[in-house]
Amino acid sequence: MLSKINRHFAFNETALKLRATRQEVIASNIANADTPGYKARDFDFAATLGSAVTAQRGQGVGLSRTDSRHLAGKPVNDLEALLMYRNDVQPSIDGNTVDMNIEMSNFTDNAVRYQASLTFMQQRIAGMKAALQSQ
Repeated sequence: MLSKINRHFAFNETALKLRATRQEVIASNIANADTPGYKARDFDFAATLGSAVTAQRGQGVGLSRTDSRHLAGKPVNDLEALLMYRNDVQPSIDGNTVDMNIEMSNFTDNAVRYQASLTFMQQRIAGMKAALQSQ
């Protein structure tokens, strides 16, 4: 029974964790806006969520070894490996690539989407509670 409930909320849980992580990455960019040489970072939320959901379902694409001398591949689950540097729109003299307008826009968008995910999850929980209560 609990495994079914866990599977029911697995997608939302993963999405919320990734949204929170992205918020931390964007906040780090904002905090380092005046740091010389700092490169703004971010990750593709949709692609990362898709790969995380696929990995949860156990449907990941495995690497095949055609020779015993080949190295065994490992799936990339580390977010640090998924972080990408953002291309600078307006280069600064000190090499910093943080654009506060873009960062604040991304921060706000991500916060709104995080809150929407929480609201959606709360509605699902309320629906399950209503279904389980006797009337």
